[in-house]
Amino acid sequence: MIKLLIVDDEQIEREGLQAILHKGFPEVVIAQANNGKIAVKMAEEFQPDLILMDIKMPGMNGLEAIERINADNPSIKFVMVTAFDTFEYARLAIKLGVKDYILKPSKAGEIVATVGKVLKHIEEERSTIEKSRVQQEVLQKALPLVEMDVVTQLLFDHVHEVHLDELVGLLGIRTTNEKFAMIVLLPPGSESFYSAIKEKVRQTGSGWVGALYGRQIPIIVFRDPDRTFRAQAVNLARELLSVAKSEVGSGWFVGIGNACGSLDQIRQSYQEALIASMDSSLPVKHRFYEDTPVLGVTRDGHLAKQREKQFFDQIRLGQWEQVRSDVMDFIRLYENEGADLLQTQQRVLELLWIATRVLIEMGFETDTPLYSFQAQDYRQLRAESSFLLDQMRQSYMEHNDRLEPDTIQQIKHYIIEHSHEDITLEAIGKKVSLSPFYISKMFKEQIGVNYIDFLTECRIEKAIKLMGDPEKSLKEITYEVGYNDPNYFSKVFKKMCDASPTEYRKTLLGKKG
Repeated sequence: MIKLLIVDDEQIEREGLQAILHKGFPEVVIAQANNGKIAVKMAEEFQPDLILMDIKMPGMNGLEAIERINADNPSIKFVMVTAFDTFEYARLAIKLGVKDYILKPSKAGEIVATVGKVLKHIEEERSTIEKSRVQQEVLQKALPLVEMDVVTQLLFDHVHEVHLDELVGLLGIRTTNEKFAMIVLLPPGSESFYSAIKEKVRQTGSGWVGALYGRQIPIIVFRDPDRTFRAQAVNLARELLSVAKSEVGSGWFVGIGNACGSLDQIRQSYQEALIASMDSSLPVKHRFYEDTPVLGVTRDGHLAKQREKQFFDQIRLGQWEQVRSDVMDFIRLYENEGADLLQTQQRVLELLWIATRVLIEMGFETDTPLYSFQAQDYRQLRAESSFLLDQMRQSYMEHNDRLEPDTIQQIKHYIIEHSHEDITLEAIGKKVSLSPFYISKMFKEQIGVNYIDFLTECRIEKAIKLMGDPEKSLKEITYEVGYNDPNYFSKVFKKMCDASPTEYRKTLLGKKG
């Protein structure tokens, strides 16, 4: 319903305009005001979409009334009604945003045509606002999935810069400050607390929560410049642990990685958070990576960062012989340095706990490794450690054996068929009962490309096909292939095709001609 207000100090003029407009636009609701002062008041009460404003009126003239109304109601459109067709009036009216003018006297057809153009503009504007509102609603519903997808890709996968820009932009958090990773460990049967953890982080407005992997929740936290790193991290850890209430002490734990300067480095912080969480039996239920005992000791006492990274990757890639070799080297290092046997057994156990965390994040069900006895010598320690590694490897192999041979091909076809929709690793994971990270890993291994790059290729291929139809606008094509922003679509298209959509389409249609 569109509402229109006629403002004129002459009743015969008001009645005449209303009769003409009612006949031309019977669905429009029309009201009248006989001077500028009343028009300002009615603009607030009646809330018209369009005002036909007489300029020459006693007291407050039309231009003054327009200026007053505009200040509080900038969306209202105006058509000037005047017997004075002068440049000065026109100049002031344009400055105030008047859409058009009607001269006194005018033919009924001219009045209907002028008002009709403005009404059409109002309807188009409303349609655009409604589309934007619907898109925002859809986006708000999709944001939790987008957030999980961003975390998954940052921690477990390579993200193309152009895709990360869009995802980070959608989430609306400035990423210029330092950031760090946290991991929340839940005890068995506590998976239902996941939503409460997400809500707690959302309330603090401090970061992004990833998908639940087994019983682990990864979180990317953005540094608060007004607090120290440790103060912020401890406060958030306590907030998260408060969700558990009386259950703290029965398996809940928060590991905290070091702060880093960019999202490219957040994967290292996440691995540090995993290491910090390796012993959840500690009385204080959170620990910083920098406070954890040194595992990979070298003769100069420094932590072998590269060895840690390799250890994580070997487990994820299923390179169990190499994992076994590294664990045995780890034991031999302590043995050669004459370390206490009990201390060495504890260090090796912590290393195996890390391996278990990695398996859980991949969606594998595996028990926490424990030694059945205290080793009497290094030979026994090697034998028992080898046995625990065999159990982990067995869990890994059994999980792989349960997979359908064509699972990744099914995922590939699903992405092709649904590329125009909001597809996330989390959503795909629910369909095939696999963890998002494991899907990402297997997809890249078997298909040869990152899943989001494959999704982009599908969308761009579809866009190129639609460009062959000259009746479709590029804006329509943008939404049809699954993008929410024409500017972002253009950016991705140019990166993929070395030409903007407009340039590519000209070439495409030129060839057809």
